[in-house]
Amino acid sequence: MTGLRLKKLMPVLHFIRHLGKRVYRDDITVLAGHLAYVSLLSLVPLVTVIFALFAAFPVFSDVSIELRHFIFTNFMPATGDVIQRYLEQFILNSSRMTAVGTCGLIVTALLLIYLVDTVLNSIWRSKNKRPIIFSFAVYWMVLTLGPLLAGASMVLSSYLFSLTWLNVSGVMTLLLRVFPLLLSCASFWLLYSLVPTVRVPARDALVGALVAGALFELGKKAFGLYVTLFPSYQLIYGVLAVIPILFLWVYWSWCIVLLGAEITASLSEHRQVAAHHAAQIARNSDDSVNTTGHAGQRHH
Repeated sequence: MTGLRLKKLMPVLHFIRHLGKRVYRDDITVLAGHLAYVSLLSLVPLVTVIFALFAAFPVFSDVSIELRHFIFTNFMPATGDVIQRYLEQFILNSSRMTAVGTCGLIVTALLLIYLVDTVLNSIWRSKNKRPIIFSFAVYWMVLTLGPLLAGASMVLSSYLFSLTWLNVSGVMTLLLRVFPLLLSCASFWLLYSLVPTVRVPARDALVGALVAGALFELGKKAFGLYVTLFPSYQLIYGVLAVIPILFLWVYWSWCIVLLGAEITASLSEHRQVAAHHAAQIARNSDDSVNTTGHAGQRHH
């Protein structure tokens, strides 16, 4: 029985070993550091562009407030209120910029999307290059349609939560708790499915998205607990503590994103390696049978 269980576990152990080698070879902690640095540079421009889009559509005026609160509550734990106040001040200042400065903000925001595209395709070992115009169109679509789709989802969720007939046996409470996890998993699934320039099986993207989404939700709680129980940054940096805390959270978030990408890419590779290994064993078995048959014929 033990041998049978071990035999069933062998593919899982081989996959974990393959994943570990891949993560070490790609050095995702360094890549996460690069992405975290560019994210901090692009944070204000990105948020400015997003909420400027909401301002352009009056239907989203009320939703933008809810979405802003949802983002800072669920994606920036522990210090979300402080960061939100700073960002709102930065956005107010940036609204007085000239056309050249506004173009600079948009370019900086697009830089982050370009870097994410480059890093993820390097994880998938993809050499395929999109045409520059097509890439720019995709980046611009992500930058413009992404916030609007998020706002539409908030409108839909607010409408569903307002339906009293759905609030049976705490269903609404459960949905409110699960909604951030579902949103995270859906975002990761879209990221792993659409960004790579190679075909990614939907099942593999779903596995990576579920792992990344679960780690992201656990990471929010663990990070908030750490900041609360070990306030060393507040003691050392005082009011500036929000800067290293924000950097740590962004860095940890990118580590999770890249780990999910590595899992997704490794699943296809592992299946190919396993199929090649099985075919090699079958060929060796056939060669052994043929050799035995020829030896028997010579003996007779």
